[in-house]
Amino acid sequence: MGHRRVRRTGVMAIGSFMLLGLIGCLNTTNVHPATASPQPNQQSQSIAMRQSQAVDPRLITANTNFGFKLFAELLKQEGNENVFVSPSSVAIALAMTYNGASGATQQQMAKTLELQGLSLNDLNRANANLKVLLENPDSGVQLAIANSLWARQGTPFKPAFIQRNRDFYGAQVTDLDFASPSTPITINNWVKENTRGKISQIVDGLKPDDVMFLINAIYFKGSWTKAFDKSETINKPFYLSNGRQKSHPMMAQTGSYKYYENTTFQAVSLPYGNQRVSMYIVLPKRPYTLAKFSKELTAEDWQLWMKQFRTQPGSIQVPRFKLEYEVELKKALSALGMPIAFDARRATFDELSTMPTKIDQVKHKTFVEVNEEGTEAAAATSVGIVTTSMPMNEPFKLVVDRPFFCAIRDNQTGTVLFMGAIVNPQ
Repeated sequence: MGHRRVRRTGVMAIGSFMLLGLIGCLNTTNVHPATASPQPNQQSQSIAMRQSQAVDPRLITANTNFGFKLFAELLKQEGNENVFVSPSSVAIALAMTYNGASGATQQQMAKTLELQGLSLNDLNRANANLKVLLENPDSGVQLAIANSLWARQGTPFKPAFIQRNRDFYGAQVTDLDFASPSTPITINNWVKENTRGKISQIVDGLKPDDVMFLINAIYFKGSWTKAFDKSETINKPFYLSNGRQKSHPMMAQTGSYKYYENTTFQAVSLPYGNQRVSMYIVLPKRPYTLAKFSKELTAEDWQLWMKQFRTQPGSIQVPRFKLEYEVELKKALSALGMPIAFDARRATFDELSTMPTKIDQVKHKTFVEVNEEGTEAAAATSVGIVTTSMPMNEPFKLVVDRPFFCAIRDNQTGTVLFMGAIVNPQ
């Protein structure tokens, strides 16, 4: 399946793609390894545990490296287009799937996800700890992470695989009749609920060989520590990469910001709430272009730059924007080193099911809106698993010996080209 994009309005500021990816770069202290939300009478105990434990830094490094690799690969595919992804959402969905991999499939996934040196148990525990640390970090930020596993009824899945996803990822596990027309609606309603309505559909329909969907959803809403004054927002020229310009709403303010500048770009950190979470905006200096900056961007450089920000006074103008983005990640993930997982002849997910299976698709959708009050963003990633040897169904018999209806349809667009009622074939 090729990648697709759906967009609304919007101008993409470089750095915004890291809004959810920066989740992996937060302070890695104060985490509690529970896999479920604490009850009210457990609050004090939960807080104490959060303050005494830490996330494995190897997971943070792995997620950061994977995120930059994925972003770079998508830029190659998209060309001069908006790109907005949540590396954290993709990494979590694939980590859930990784629990079912074995052999060369597992090795390729580990390399692509930068998991070398992390045992499966280490990975799962670190993800459980990270989820607890990230959710609702302060009063000015809402951050929710939800996982689910939707399984075809009657398919022989490995109990240990199911249990690990429950225990470490808090996954809601549901068996469904995949032959029912209501099943995609049920799955999509879960995604819609867990992205607060920002992403309403991740599963388009079900195929006969579909046996499982592993889905991650992330919702983020942050109020700026210092909100922009709406009366200061005015239309100003925005210069496109093709040399043209357009009039676009630009938000403006002055104050003290964490700022970094070198010979090729300027960068500012715009914090949310109590400043634990920020949006980083990086503006390449002319004649240095965004395309050149993005091509040379590495995780190592990013980590180095993060240490260089210093508080200083200044003024900023930032475009107000809103966009939606959708991409199929099979091509990108294969290019990054895990093609076997998608190969019906070579994929081995022996820890997932006794039936031979492979990854059929990794669909990723995001939403982001940046305005004077703050930022709202959501992401959903669905890993679709199919069997590579379908059981034979009972043969049917069709005798067209009465008047009948027929149609010719373009299945890509759903366009019905011809239709007819044949009552007297000639």
